[in-house]
Amino acid sequence: MDIFKKCYQYDTAKDAVARGVYPYFIPLSENEGTEVMFKDHRLIMCGSNNYLGLTTHPKVREAAVEAIKRFGTSCTGSRFLNGTLELHHQLEGELAQWVGKESALIFSTGMQVNLGTLSSVAGRGDYVILDKDDHASIVDGAMLSSAKIDRFIHNDMGHLEKVLQSLPEDAGKLVVVDGLFSMGGDLAPLDLLIPICKKHEARLMVDDAHGMGVLGGGRGTAVQFGLTDEVDLIMSTFSKSFASLGGFIAGEYDVIDYIKHHARSLIFSASIPPANTASALAALHVMQDEPERIERVNQIGNFMRKGYQELGFNIGNSVSPIIPIIIGDDELTFKFWKLLFDAGVFVNPVISPAVPPGMQLLRTSYMATQTDKQLEQVLDTFEKVGKQLGLI
Repeated sequence: MDIFKKCYQYDTAKDAVARGVYPYFIPLSENEGTEVMFKDHRLIMCGSNNYLGLTTHPKVREAAVEAIKRFGTSCTGSRFLNGTLELHHQLEGELAQWVGKESALIFSTGMQVNLGTLSSVAGRGDYVILDKDDHASIVDGAMLSSAKIDRFIHNDMGHLEKVLQSLPEDAGKLVVVDGLFSMGGDLAPLDLLIPICKKHEARLMVDDAHGMGVLGGGRGTAVQFGLTDEVDLIMSTFSKSFASLGGFIAGEYDVIDYIKHHARSLIFSASIPPANTASALAALHVMQDEPERIERVNQIGNFMRKGYQELGFNIGNSVSPIIPIIIGDDELTFKFWKLLFDAGVFVNPVISPAVPPGMQLLRTSYMATQTDKQLEQVLDTFEKVGKQLGLI
């Protein structure tokens, strides 16, 4: 059989394009943060992870430009060999201090952080235990390791307890959860989870890609719960609140040093470019200097959750600026997305298998720089389209 046969037979995307409801890979001609342009169509952006609106902050832009002037556009090598700059070390030091850990290590993407960390820390005879709603990068990292993988029902601490009880007492165990879940906008209950991990001598890693810059005064989910010292590894990305590209893992010095010398996604990848490093560092400084941005994005989250609930939409268990509009049907989700898009609101449709059947949704997310007028326009548009489709 021709290995490409499945490629030739794949027509799902082609069919969606032909019907005018294909919602992915939309080429934007302008992106000023809160609003974007698709051809001559202006839309309010409610699908970005730019939570603090820092991609257009003057200090962040200036830092990127100055880094290019000083270092050029690339380090042209891995961190392991010729690709480490003093700037990388500065960012690692400041990130470790920001999240309350001894050491931090930066990678070129957030995906690479999880791939490298999990595949190096977990090995043969170990167990990696995942929340069923964990991000795909966590699942892939666990699969790259030689460890056995177990999963527990999303945020179900009773099920987690049962899973851990079933494992050999003398085996190494690592529980990995998102701090702020990217689709549901809900939190991992660290206050309940940590005692269970300690009881069964399991280490805990929190992927705080979406929580960093939003929760705990910007320091993340562990700080939100007041449990930083009880979380063994904290991971986050630069592609969200940090307005850049890359990511980091933070923890005890010896653990981070081990990852540094064993993570294949670090050793065999070119290092994070100077401009991305400098912009992430500048974004960190803005978080520290302008805490009102963190307050604002959470105020917006509160306002929009209340607005959607009053309209009659199902937003699940969201407690953050990530707010799902749960629809429960693939075709209806695409229709809702298209009508919103045509009306000037950009959101993200999420269907099976990315979410379980019956949980198909529109993922909406918000940024600190959005205006009250924009937010009210979004709610008005959702109301009109929701009534048109008979959803409210």
